Amino acid sequence: MKAQVLYIVLAVVAGAMLPVQAGLNVQLGKSVQQPIFAAFASFLIGSLGLLVYLFLLKFDFGTVSQTRTVSPMVWIAGILGAFYVAAVIILAPKLGTALTFSLVVTGQMVVSLILDHYGLLGLPVKHMNWQRLLGVAFLITGVLLIRKF
Repeated sequence: MKAQVLYIVLAVVAGAMLPVQAGLNVQLGKSVQQPIFAAFASFLIGSLGLLVYLFLLKFDFGTVSQTRTVSPMVWIAGILGAFYVAAVIILAPKLGTALTFSLVVTGQMVVSLILDHYGLLGLPVKHMNWQRLLGVAFLITGVLLIRKF
């Protein structure tokens, strides 16, 4: 139970950092008049930070050779992450942070329900039901309210 609470808090904190990251990246992109540079810099600095963290963990880099056994499709995740960061940097100044992230969360929830329902990408199956669909409907209603006001 304690671990579950810790995971929930970590998820909320991670989610709270996304709009902060977007705001900082927007500032960086504006400084050079190129939002894609901000996305690149974000990934570069993030990659360096993760590399340092791997060294601190004393990660066995010899295990990297095992990645040859995974589907080439998994490497698309990096491109998807870059697309996401670049899109948010471009959209936040145009739509506002609240609308941008409410739309992002709505998209995440719709795709998450599909992934869960069918157990796609090796994820456990968690079938769609009316309560989960109602949750998405509330998200969409929230998006509409944020957009209107």
